[in-house]
Amino acid sequence: MRLSKWHALGNSYLLVERAEAGTPLTPVQARTLSAGGGSDGVLEVLSASGDQLTVLIWNPDGSLAEMSGNGTRIAAAWLAQRTGSSEVDVHVGPRTVRAHIRGDGLVEQELGEVEVGPLETIDVSGRQLEVTPVSVGNPHAVVRLDHGRDDLLRLGPLLERHPRFPDRTNVQLVEVEDVHTLRVSVWERGAGETSSSGSSAVAAAAAAVARGWCESPVTVRLPGGELLVEIRGRRARLTGPAVELASDLELP
Repeated sequence: MRLSKWHALGNSYLLVERAEAGTPLTPVQARTLSAGGGSDGVLEVLSASGDQLTVLIWNPDGSLAEMSGNGTRIAAAWLAQRTGSSEVDVHVGPRTVRAHIRGDGLVEQELGEVEVGPLETIDVSGRQLEVTPVSVGNPHAVVRLDHGRDDLLRLGPLLERHPRFPDRTNVQLVEVEDVHTLRVSVWERGAGETSSSGSSAVAAAAAAVARGWCESPVTVRLPGGELLVEIRGRRARLTGPAVELASDLELP
């Protein structure tokens, strides 16, 4: 099986075409590929024609993700590299992400609607946390908290599997640096601690704008680097890099 490997601020994915694999990937294969390729997941390209691309996004635990900002950005950059087009539509589930590959190599994505729920107080092992639930096509739990890595490693898995989120959730611990800047740590559903997450950046920024912590545009500082999020009403635009690490990888 031939694959390529990409990353977005350290968040890495293997990319494989279903036509190359011969058959649809299974959860076991997705886990095996992620482990063998040292990646945070697998992008399975179901079809690619012209400037249109349809993908499945596999987490490293073999579960499917409804959405990934970094994954769709990588998929768009992959197709643009192959076709020379600067405009790509990435279809993932019911959502279409429209991507523009800029001359400086960064990718702008129109991610569509973001839903920010009301503030909730959740008991997490005896600690009361104020959580803002957000949907970017996938679920997020945004917590404003002065934090260190130990807080993420402790609270991330507890919130991911909290009864409030029966399908599990992605978790963002957020510190407000100024009116246009957030520092965010991410615990991804099905992946754990990650250096970067595009949908998490959007969720954190959308919650910050809705709660009055920040104003758009918002620079989201993640362990792997910075992403720019613009919130326009209920819609979001995400800008960031996508870099190929290796092509024509062969894994058993």
